Amino acid sequence: MERTSQVIGQSGAFLDALERASRAAALDRPVLVIGERGTGKELVAERLHRLSPRWDQPLVVMNCAALPETLIEAELFGHEAGAFTGATKARTGRFEEADGGTLFLDELGTLSMGAQERLLRAVEYGEITRIGSSRPLRVDVRIVAATNEHLPDKVDAHEFRADLLDRLSFEVVTLPPLRSRQSDIMVLADHFARRMAAELGWDRWVGFGPAATEQLTKYRWPGNVRELRNVVERAVYRWDADGPVDHIDIDPFASPYRPQGRGGATVAPPAKSTAPAAAEGQDEEVVACNVGPSDFKSRVALFERDLLSRALAENRFNQRQTAEALGLSYDQLRHALRRHDLIGATG
Repeated sequence: MERTSQVIGQSGAFLDALERASRAAALDRPVLVIGERGTGKELVAERLHRLSPRWDQPLVVMNCAALPETLIEAELFGHEAGAFTGATKARTGRFEEADGGTLFLDELGTLSMGAQERLLRAVEYGEITRIGSSRPLRVDVRIVAATNEHLPDKVDAHEFRADLLDRLSFEVVTLPPLRSRQSDIMVLADHFARRMAAELGWDRWVGFGPAATEQLTKYRWPGNVRELRNVVERAVYRWDADGPVDHIDIDPFASPYRPQGRGGATVAPPAKSTAPAAAEGQDEEVVACNVGPSDFKSRVALFERDLLSRALAENRFNQRQTAEALGLSYDQLRHALRRHDLIGATG
């Protein structure tokens, strides 16, 4: 697996995680890499392989979430001809491909219990058996696995084998999210921007202006480094003015014409109400509009809708986590989501 990406960062939390990975690399033991989406788990897995005695042997990658459950075992362990419908010839699995090297299992938490049982035997005894065969094969494979889930919770819920977790967690490297690496944000942004500027044929990288810098450093980056890279590269390629890049579009879908609701139809701006104004002192529910409100209540409502949308995205559309992050009760959050027609946005 050849890469052009680099592991970049200077924050203490990130360097501590890299140091832990580097120390574990020399030992022929399994390592778990934990982190949110976009934090660079695969890059750390590659680092573990390149710094290990197996550096000149294969590094084989398998995303456990990318295949249906019925095919995962065949992908991992291989199969003989005729083992199942469609298996017209024998096929080696990822374990055999990684023999002598490292097997990186991404999204480990999605493995079925049956696959977990066979994986445990492979890790425990260094033996695998192709589907449709009765002859075990010896393999010498180091396992590096990654997940964005808390696996002990899955063990408690009987969704992950405790004995497999014990075998794979000799060392656990937890990568900090980008919001906990504040000093790395502009370092990474500058790296991605320079690379994009070179790709576009710019004579030089002009840097970021103060407005763009403020946006980049204040945003919480729920998609972490992957999201930052997309945002920065998009900002550079869209910039066509002289001087530093000073406009950032965090949300590429933001548009007054974007489809609203599940039907895909664009909702027309609300007509002006002919109903009498609410009596003085009576609470009035104001729903945010998307057509440039000028009155105070509409501006506040628009701000509230934007705040709710961002909080939902940052908490992966989990309503209870969003309510906790905003200091609201669950019922208060649900009421606010209904008022702004955001219930459909939560999943």
